[in-house]
Amino acid sequence: MTTIPLVRPFIQVDVFSTRPFSGNPVAVVLDGSGVSDEQMQTLARWTNLSETTFVLPPTTDEADYRLRIFTPQAELPFAGHPTLGSARAWLEAGGTPRHAGRIVQECAAGLVTIRHQGEDLEFAAPPRIRDGALDEAYLERITTAFGIRSEQVLAHQWVDNGPGWAVVQLATAREVLDLEPDLSLIPDAMVGAIGAHPAGGEYRYEMRTFAPGAGVIEDPACGSMSAGVAQWLTASGEAPAVYRVSQGSRVGRDAAIAVTAEPDGIVWVGGNTHVLVRGTITL
Repeated sequence: MTTIPLVRPFIQVDVFSTRPFSGNPVAVVLDGSGVSDEQMQTLARWTNLSETTFVLPPTTDEADYRLRIFTPQAELPFAGHPTLGSARAWLEAGGTPRHAGRIVQECAAGLVTIRHQGEDLEFAAPPRIRDGALDEAYLERITTAFGIRSEQVLAHQWVDNGPGWAVVQLATAREVLDLEPDLSLIPDAMVGAIGAHPAGGEYRYEMRTFAPGAGVIEDPACGSMSAGVAQWLTASGEAPAVYRVSQGSRVGRDAAIAVTAEPDGIVWVGGNTHVLVRGTITL
């Protein structure tokens, strides 16, 4: 029996980018109806981006659309830059939110609200499903893989809102940028590092995220980790209510992630988005 190829609209978006080609790209298939799980994973493996997404009809009247998110190795319940990039692609393709200026995305982690104004979008950070300090054994594995001394870690925390993130806080952005991790020592990890930039600059923190457990060595810009870290640091008083994060320079990118923690406790994570590829894809 001959299989009829599926031809679907396709958009690729650069997310958290101050200029085109400097952020984190996401591939978006705008009609995932009838695409099998195997086809979705195969495409995600082929694009070899941090994530590839598929837009589907929502299963609840509260949502504008449903999103499935795949790394090259597995499906994720939630991820930040794919959320913003897919929302941008959906708007580009003519999507109209039920409520002006506010998109509601349904994903495996639940409903995620996205605010948009022009090319800037921001999502409301979902609740963490795991928080608290890392256990000493896991922390030791991370510091060994990062090639740093345990006393260089100012603080550490689970900041998991779906992908499985853990983070260590170092004293300076320079220490974060100088990391040369041996990820073979933590092959299943989803882990990041943050450190402060000198006061008075454009960015409060430098962040790097490593996701060998998802088939991504180093993520150019990570919204989900930024969200979990922001919930942790703003609640503890370590970070101000509004700040910016720089990410990606070690992989040739120049990403800028904006964080706003509102008095009601909602943390918004956002940045600029650019549609760079428009066309169709054959599955």
